[in-house]
Amino acid sequence: MLTVSNLHKKYQMGKVPVRALNGVSLEVRQGEFVAIMGASGSGKSTLLHLCGGLDQPTGGSIVIEGNDLAKMGDRQRTLFRRERLGFVFQGYNLLPTLSALENVVLPAMVGGTGGKNMEMRARELLDIVDLNHRVTHRPQAMSGGEQQRVAIARALMNNPALILADEPTGNLDTHHAETIWRLLARFSRKEGRTVLAVTHEPTGATFADRVIFLRDGQIAGDCDPDGEGHASLVATRYAELVG
Repeated sequence: MLTVSNLHKKYQMGKVPVRALNGVSLEVRQGEFVAIMGASGSGKSTLLHLCGGLDQPTGGSIVIEGNDLAKMGDRQRTLFRRERLGFVFQGYNLLPTLSALENVVLPAMVGGTGGKNMEMRARELLDIVDLNHRVTHRPQAMSGGEQQRVAIARALMNNPALILADEPTGNLDTHHAETIWRLLARFSRKEGRTVLAVTHEPTGATFADRVIFLRDGQIAGDCDPDGEGHASLVATRYAELVG
């Protein structure tokens, strides 16, 4: 479903070249939930942003459902992101003047497919994330966990092939963080959504099917988290591979 081949990303900071990614290759199957872990500066967010077409690699390729992002023009890449990818960021990025329902419907409206059917779908998604009682509330009237659940519903609005989550629980307490991880796991296992999530939390990574560890822009190894409640296993493997 997602194939990353020999991916490189180099930035220029003044006269100093910085290699954020240095030959990363990986494959993610349809419906698989993969977590990416690494120290700050390891390249994990860069990898996620490249897979989402938000930036372009210096070298290598990213193929999603047979579509090579590197061969797309800017407009084609923008349309592909809108139609086939869903994003969940650490910041909820909800429009403060819109209700939960309006925020969820927004991607469909931008794509020109708004209307009664899309409103019904948005209500269904809000019900799935247990926010049917918050449909008319604006972001400032909701908790951080509720806002992130709205963001997840919004990410699913256009039936994306791939959900990309960048530290989706970084601003949440333990209880709300677990709710978000359970939701992402549910969409992967029950609905066949493919999820790629960056996290620094071993507990969150245990909800994934596989954890990939990055170090200095390269894949250091991976592990099977063996299900929820095995955070110590993930933490130990992280310490072995990343230090």
